[in-house]
Amino acid sequence: MNPSRRLGLLIALAIFVTDQAVKWAITGPIALDEVGQVTLLPVFNLTWVQNYGVSMGFLTAGSETTRWALVGLTGAIGTGVLVWLWRETNRADVIALGLVFGGALGNILDRVRFGYVVDFLDLHFGDFRPFLVFNVADAAITIGVLILLLRALFVRPKNEPAENVNA
Repeated sequence: MNPSRRLGLLIALAIFVTDQAVKWAITGPIALDEVGQVTLLPVFNLTWVQNYGVSMGFLTAGSETTRWALVGLTGAIGTGVLVWLWRETNRADVIALGLVFGGALGNILDRVRFGYVVDFLDLHFGDFRPFLVFNVADAAITIGVLILLLRALFVRPKNEPAENVNA
């Protein structure tokens, strides 16, 4: 197997396993679903949230039909990311795609098992919350997408000449 592919798949596996292990601890020994919230730091709590939507709560699944439609949609997106990862040769992009794919798998499994995604990481500064409550998979997806965007916007391949803006 191509070393880049192996790296991307290992990153995806590491994210998936970490995400599911932390969610197991949150729903099992910590029983956050029963406790509701645990304050860890003045700016950081563990807060139980059942996320029925995707991407900042959009496309909320209000029925079994929409739940499975979201599983299908996110599964199709995950498949697209896997195909991209499989074809990609740039190491930074492979790493980013591995983060996205592993996170997607973690959230898809939640939606299949529970009907919702388990969210619990709650960063806040007083009443200001720069993010919705999220999980390890969400963080990996966000970091991966940011890497891809930054590379697309600011990194030019060495063999690609700069455009002459005065022409």
